[in-house]
Amino acid sequence: MKSVLLTFAAFILVIGCNSGGSKDEKKGDAPITETNDLSKNPDYQKGLALVSKTDCFTCHKIDEKLTGPPYRDVANKYAGMPDTIITHLANKIIAGGTGIWGQIPMVAHAGISEDDAKAMVKYILLLKK
Repeated sequence: MKSVLLTFAAFILVIGCNSGGSKDEKKGDAPITETNDLSKNPDYQKGLALVSKTDCFTCHKIDEKLTGPPYRDVANKYAGMPDTIITHLANKIIAGGTGIWGQIPMVAHAGISEDDAKAMVKYILLLKK
């Protein structure tokens, strides 16, 4: 019985992390509250549009931990780093990985171009407090 429950829980986790959700749900997950002035920033606009088209909001939210870290925590961790961090983090989006934020792996997003991944990173980094 215990193995059946564990298998079911693992199945639900996999389905949850791989579901794209609806476009409206994703927009609702990315409220523009104290960042109203950012909403006119072209990096913010482009990055949010790209993130909203992917499955990113399935595992990440701005201020709430889900499967992955909150975007604000990512932004705060890498704030003040050299611009080379954008390329590094863009490559993490594309290749996936594990270890930085725990042992749950981030799936690879090989279908995302490097330019789009960089735009997504720029958006995330703008969310720092």
